[in-house]
Amino acid sequence: MGGRIDLYIDLASLYSYIILAQVMKNQSLLKQHSVEIEIHPVLLGAINAGSGNQPPWVLPAKRAYGSHDARRSLRAAGLKNVSPPGDLMEAGKTQIPLRALHYVKRHYSLGIYLTTWHYLFHAFWTLHQPPITPAALRKALSDAPVDFSPEASAEGKKLFTASEVEDILRAAASPEYKDVLRQTTETVLKLGAFGAPWLWVTNEATKQSEPFFGSDRWNHVYEFLGLPYQDVTLLPPKTEKGDKSKL
Repeated sequence: MGGRIDLYIDLASLYSYIILAQVMKNQSLLKQHSVEIEIHPVLLGAINAGSGNQPPWVLPAKRAYGSHDARRSLRAAGLKNVSPPGDLMEAGKTQIPLRALHYVKRHYSLGIYLTTWHYLFHAFWTLHQPPITPAALRKALSDAPVDFSPEASAEGKKLFTASEVEDILRAAASPEYKDVLRQTTETVLKLGAFGAPWLWVTNEATKQSEPFFGSDRWNHVYEFLGLPYQDVTLLPPKTEKGDKSKL
């Protein structure tokens, strides 16, 4: 058993938010099974352009169905008060926060990196304040608490100091992190990506790798990695004690 999951996500992708919540919930179990997971910020708009794909809400039928699927998926992930922040075409210009996330990934602990993702998703999908400009990103990074939970107050110790926030913003505007985001997005396109979340999963025992798309493919991922899991199973109807049908 054991292996590696490379997870490619973007703030503008609702299902990326969902899969992040799933990963944060299960990261301890994955570690117990010797599965390493690495999260890579990528630009979904560039993936769509490079693969010839289009956002699902561009097609009216997919857009109508998507509201049902999103509601079900959010409920399963335990995410509440989540909805699109107006014009997704405009909000989807997430280059600045994605570069910032690459910087945080390189310079801070995994816990801080995951919390940064979590709070920026919260700002995007719940507060409807997409951190896509330097000013909006500065506010989000300044507001992010150390122990963030969507249900709790954002008061308390902050994740970053004021000077750290400015360091992150400078990095997000630098040629270095523009190149990092571009290269990471090109990498996932070469792996066959046409959307997000995109998973590239490697089985340590067999040395084989396969792609998986979406936040609802975990049973297939676990099967590929040879991990024990409980699949969706239909149960028999519940009967009241002393059910007359048994007489």
